[in-house]
Amino acid sequence: MTATKEQPVLLHNFNAGPSILPKTVFEQAAAAILNFEQSGLSILEFGHRTPEFTAVMAEARGLLRELMHLDENHEVLFLHGGASTQFMQVPMNLLDAKESAAYTDTDVWGAKAIKEARLFGKVDVVCSSKEKNYNFIPKDFAVPNDAKYLHITTNNTIYGTQWQKIPRTSNSMVADMSSDILSRVLDFNSFDLIYAGAQKNLGAAGVNIVVVNKNILGKIKRAIPTMMDYRNHIKEDSMLNTPPVFAIYVCLLNLRWVKAQGGVAALEKRNIEKAALLYREIDENPLFTGTAAKEDRSKMNVCFVMEDPLMEERFEAFARTRGIVAIRGHRSVGGFRASLYNALPLSSVEVLVQAMRDFSNSLN
Repeated sequence: MTATKEQPVLLHNFNAGPSILPKTVFEQAAAAILNFEQSGLSILEFGHRTPEFTAVMAEARGLLRELMHLDENHEVLFLHGGASTQFMQVPMNLLDAKESAAYTDTDVWGAKAIKEARLFGKVDVVCSSKEKNYNFIPKDFAVPNDAKYLHITTNNTIYGTQWQKIPRTSNSMVADMSSDILSRVLDFNSFDLIYAGAQKNLGAAGVNIVVVNKNILGKIKRAIPTMMDYRNHIKEDSMLNTPPVFAIYVCLLNLRWVKAQGGVAALEKRNIEKAALLYREIDENPLFTGTAAKEDRSKMNVCFVMEDPLMEERFEAFARTRGIVAIRGHRSVGGFRASLYNALPLSSVEVLVQAMRDFSNSLN
């Protein structure tokens, strides 16, 4: 008797990060592990200063510049560490001890950024939604004129809120865009510093992207450790020391995919469609309710609970039978979280919505 292989189950990955990436990116990255561009060597063993990898770095930086429409004042860096490293590196480079910076407290990550910034200077928390478990974005707040910069977290992964309108201020703008970078069209040049962990919309975990206006650097008096000074990384084209080679290569593959899809504007249109479909079901299905204020709902991380919390385990088990994985909400919110990053197809959202309807109908 001839043995037959079981067909793999099609899974719909709603993980908040590390998250779904395009299938073509996985295939190309897997091939490069065995044989990078027919070189006979794995991408994992390529020297970072070889012509082959310097070409990878240059193309990745160039593609990000192109997709974000960056001007000549903005530099693109691929650095070690996740976005959490930037909680300290930003104030270390931009804030003197006697100066103050303005921070928005709209989620756990913003709160962590505030904690680290206080090690380097004064912090003025200009707004907070903590008292309502970060379920909304504050609207009415003032930024002191003497603040060196205003820091925001553009999308709040845990709580499902997003800045739908970026604050306008005369201060320098700093943004943690880890969970919504390249998901929507923004004037990226209006930010003086953007940072983002790669593992949601940019690539694999292990590399951090920093986009910085070089004109804001070198303004402080403190000595900055060599590896923490953005200027040193700019001078060395992000290769001050050995960079995370494979993670950067995966970013390159993903950036190529973004461009092939039509760029950020095309992806934004899809993301709006995906989010609208899921939020419509949440609002119309009596079993479910959203946790974020409607006007502040994230298009990347959709958070919702069930009217009867005792039903949540049953629904999660039901969803798994449809191939739906990683929708359990963060422990600080509970319920469910469906992450709709760029690579997640509309068809996966349709499967989730149908599962919600079928589960509701099964109870009648």
